[in-house]
Amino acid sequence: MNPPIVALIYDFDKTLSPRDMQEYSFLPGIQVEPDRFWGLCSDFAQEHNMDSVLTYMYLMQKMRGSLDLSKEALRRLGEDVEFFPGVESWFSRINEIGERMGAQVEHYIISSGLTEIIKGSAIGDQFKEIFAASFCYDAAGEPVWPSTAVNYTNKTQYLFRINKGIMDVTNDRDLNAFTPEYMRRVPFSNMIYVGDGLTDVPCMKMTRQKGGYSIVVHAPGRTDMADDMLLQGRVDFSCEADYTAGSAMERVVTMLIRRILATHELSYHHALQMQEAQRRRGEFLPLNIPMRGGLMDEAPE
Repeated sequence: MNPPIVALIYDFDKTLSPRDMQEYSFLPGIQVEPDRFWGLCSDFAQEHNMDSVLTYMYLMQKMRGSLDLSKEALRRLGEDVEFFPGVESWFSRINEIGERMGAQVEHYIISSGLTEIIKGSAIGDQFKEIFAASFCYDAAGEPVWPSTAVNYTNKTQYLFRINKGIMDVTNDRDLNAFTPEYMRRVPFSNMIYVGDGLTDVPCMKMTRQKGGYSIVVHAPGRTDMADDMLLQGRVDFSCEADYTAGSAMERVVTMLIRRILATHELSYHHALQMQEAQRRRGEFLPLNIPMRGGLMDEAPE
């Protein structure tokens, strides 16, 4: 029997990494200060009524000069991305904690940053899937157009992709098709969303409304926004962005995995009792038996 899946879903910039990923190598490479670049992005977006993610991607192309933005070059830029304390060992530790408790932990990214930079970073191979912005390239490997742009509102579609197990972003048909709850790969109640600010609120709120959990992280001493989000009921927990062993973040996630497993098991046994009661009455109506890991693999006879 496969163990239940627990999905940890992260934003990237200022959630796992202290700064926006463009600030580590790209902006120093074109000798532009971060405040100037993001200011130009804001002005350009307002002037052209343009999406903020499409704006920064456009200006990266426009301002890059001789800097290479091929897939390989962007992955090399990812090597310079820095992380909050404990992030680089976080995934193996949480996987081990989950395994000891009887859960299969999976990690996902939903970010407005660039897919290739994330993949090239020190933690790029830790995720089952990375949903982020990316370029379309010509035959010479040059970026010519955005192929994916992930902004704060369309982030929520990727929660449903994780929920249904549909990782192919071109597959909208199956994403929008009706899928019974018991056939969905990762129930929302098995999700933990981790973000840092207002752009994560739609995902945080949806995860909570559908039975999952949300955590807001903050840099040391910078608690104002996190406190607001906690007090306003937008998140379940607020933690410092410290991912080291024994940290508050590790303790909270461990407790949530334990709770998810208990809820999952109780739901399963409730459904079994409901079905048995139906049988005693001669009723044979289909029930939504909760998954015991992946797709339902232990449907009662």
